[in-house]
Amino acid sequence: MSETETNMETCSLPDEQIDDRKIDPTTVVKSLSEPVEETEEFLKESAGCLKMFENWNEVEQVTFVENLLSRMCHYQHGQVNTFLKPMLQRDFISALPAKGLDHIAENILAYLDARSLCAAELVCKEWYRVISEGNLWKKLIERRVLTDSQWKGLSERRAWDQYLFKQRHGETPKDHKFYRLLYPQIIQDIERIENNWRTGRHALQRIHCRSETSKGVYCLQYDDNKIISGLRDNTIKVWDRNTLECVQVLTGHTGSVLCLQYDENIIISGSSDSTVRVWDVKSGEMMNTLIHHCEAVLHLRFCDGIMVTCSKDRSIAVWDMQSPTEINLRRVLVGHRAAVNVVDFDEKYIVSASGDRTIKVWNTSTCEFVRTLNGHKRGIACLQYRDRLVVSGSSDNTIRLWDIECGACLRVLEGHEELVRCIRFDSKRIVSGAYDGKIKVWDLQAALDPRAPAGTLCLRTLVEHSGRVFRLQFDEFQIVSSSHDDTILIWDFLNVPVPEGARSPARSYTYVSK
Repeated sequence: MSETETNMETCSLPDEQIDDRKIDPTTVVKSLSEPVEETEEFLKESAGCLKMFENWNEVEQVTFVENLLSRMCHYQHGQVNTFLKPMLQRDFISALPAKGLDHIAENILAYLDARSLCAAELVCKEWYRVISEGNLWKKLIERRVLTDSQWKGLSERRAWDQYLFKQRHGETPKDHKFYRLLYPQIIQDIERIENNWRTGRHALQRIHCRSETSKGVYCLQYDDNKIISGLRDNTIKVWDRNTLECVQVLTGHTGSVLCLQYDENIIISGSSDSTVRVWDVKSGEMMNTLIHHCEAVLHLRFCDGIMVTCSKDRSIAVWDMQSPTEINLRRVLVGHRAAVNVVDFDEKYIVSASGDRTIKVWNTSTCEFVRTLNGHKRGIACLQYRDRLVVSGSSDNTIRLWDIECGACLRVLEGHEELVRCIRFDSKRIVSGAYDGKIKVWDLQAALDPRAPAGTLCLRTLVEHSGRVFRLQFDEFQIVSSSHDDTILIWDFLNVPVPEGARSPARSYTYVSK
């Protein structure tokens, strides 16, 4: 879906309304020429000319016609052009199947988008047959699922992914009409989700962590099956996404669990006890303990055999991960003058932010310092880095967008009333959480446009937490957030009941203008 306003157009195509409107290329248009009085002499001479013409080879014929045309006036050229136009038209989509090349016609039409595919169905019966028998609506949907994370996620959540690609053995394949009707339903679903984000309409689920001692959920990560959270009471708790019940508690840290990340094999956590611990994601068994930092480990990230940790001790540690039990310190990065609150990295840069009000950029391969981003008026609590963009949140209550390559601040977002504690962004939105208990949703593309008025950038403010918002993550369909109020909230923008009377009218096709 485009980030800009989507223009919707519709049209219906009952099968019985399809007409065969192919043009006969042998039809001669004579409306521009005057009636010719064909005398006996003219008929005799023209027959002789045609007989001589037919005896020549193709090159000689073309040469003769060129000489003939050069001796005619402009008006006559117009008449000849009118005669030639329909003869030069070729319906190659209809011609290919006639030569046993249906697959080529299908492959050509498979490149069309939804608007063009619907228009192609209206050309003639043969085009409609190629589209129908080639299952091109199915192929269009499959292409969107492969290239768009929102389509992929929706296909899994709405369960129509079972009708795509290779279907289950023994299952009756769906016909062309099924996919032809499915496409506009998907578009309507996506439009509804986007509208829910804009208006703040959501279904809310709440997990009460019920910590026995210190209350507060400092960090979390989720997938379709579970939420893993780090708590102030020194534990890591695993929650079932369907039942919202706690299914596992990991103990071992002697201080609050301030940060964590997991993949399909391991969980790595950092704590105020100054240690980094590695756990088996399935069994919960502690596999490794890393002792390096001399104060609280405030944040960590790992990916592709590299881990980066940062600490209240003002340092950043870069680790090489051979296996869960073999993690070795590669380099310590020193340069910040206060606690390093957050790190992020990719194959090019490591980015760190500190209470010293600066963001520092380091080369991932060499660990050499690259540049400092200055602009925040107070300490920086959070950031995310992807491609050229860095988005940071600070105790000056603002969010800043930066170009990492040149160090320029692209935009300052104002609206939170207290420290901005957590921030995430995707290709469409920035979502921030703050100590004012509020979560704000911002329009990323508008924020990157210097012409966009500041007052239009915050799309929605969500208020449900009764305490400071510590951490959040989100995807195309939901936000999951945690707070000092000892709860985890799931803000669902997909499964929102549609108000009575608000349903879209039935339609056969929907097009999306990009």
